Amino acid sequence: MNYSHHIRKEAQLLKKRNNKAKEKEEENNKKKMMNNHERKRYPLLCFWELPEYMKDNEYILRYYRANWPLKQALFSVFRWHNETLNVWTHLVGFVLFLGLTLANLMKPRVVDLLGLFTRSFSSSAEKNVSQNFKDLFLGTTTILFDLKQQAPMKMEPKSLGVVIAARWPFFVFLCGSMFCLLSSSICHLFSCHSHSLNLFLLRIDYVGITVMIITSFFPQIYYVFLCQPHWQLLYLAGITAMGLFTIATLLSPTLSTGKYRGFRAMLFCSMGLFGIVPAIHASIVNWGNPRRNVTLAYECTMALSYLVGTLFYVTRVPERWRPGWFDIAGHSHQIFHVLVVFGALAHYAATLKMLDWRDKFGCDNGTGMAQ
Repeated sequence: MNYSHHIRKEAQLLKKRNNKAKEKEEENNKKKMMNNHERKRYPLLCFWELPEYMKDNEYILRYYRANWPLKQALFSVFRWHNETLNVWTHLVGFVLFLGLTLANLMKPRVVDLLGLFTRSFSSSAEKNVSQNFKDLFLGTTTILFDLKQQAPMKMEPKSLGVVIAARWPFFVFLCGSMFCLLSSSICHLFSCHSHSLNLFLLRIDYVGITVMIITSFFPQIYYVFLCQPHWQLLYLAGITAMGLFTIATLLSPTLSTGKYRGFRAMLFCSMGLFGIVPAIHASIVNWGNPRRNVTLAYECTMALSYLVGTLFYVTRVPERWRPGWFDIAGHSHQIFHVLVVFGALAHYAATLKMLDWRDKFGCDNGTGMAQ
């Protein structure tokens, strides 16, 4: 009796050990299957394997992400695929403009961080003109200092045409640029998650581009027409109204598809072309300003960068010429991104020139025209 009981007990223990071993083996097999499943679930796909809503550029053939979880999409920022450089070009641009914003916020006067580049391209004639203005400014400062010493309580800045330019339009431009660059990076990083998120992020991306165009007008129009507030109001209201119409139009899910790529480009270009009118007006108003040519050179660089970038965006060159050759690097959208950042930096340099000019010379007495 005791012997048979002992045998049954040993058999039960052996059965338990076998069950535990089987459970452990099954658990290990499940983990292996899950790991293998994950590896198979999130591969980089070819164009013809994509869901229809992601088939935007038929000339980029490989290295697509589709239906990835948010976590996987986030960490794909450190993985090579056909959106990697789209993410990083504007992410680096965002960090750059964030640094410029913080640098300007931490100092009472706007610091020209591009001054080294500006000076290297300045001609000797421009240097002579700049020196004349420097002498004029130093002389004016000496007079102001003497007046302060003699009668500080009677000092009237407006009587000398001195205008302290506000900084808010400058920071509006910087914030608009940062919003555009960051929203673009987020869109390219997470648009592979799902159809609904893809549509939402695309619309936010287009809104970001529109906001950047609108805010780019604010410092130029504000500082050029600082002494003519009626023109300020007219031009700023005009570009803001165009921007709001563009945003309302682009929020339509239908217009976010690849079919309307040309239409979206036309809307953005029409907003940019609106600037021709205030640019011609500003050139006439400031015809005698020696800094006009330098500022116009920066603005033309910005306009050319945006225009060429848009042409790349619409024509899909160079991947159109060699499908599959530019899947990872060098395709049109990446070139478009780089030119957008370059154009924004040119606009930043032009704004610094105008702000420095307004700080030093203000308005011309009596006429209200800029010096």
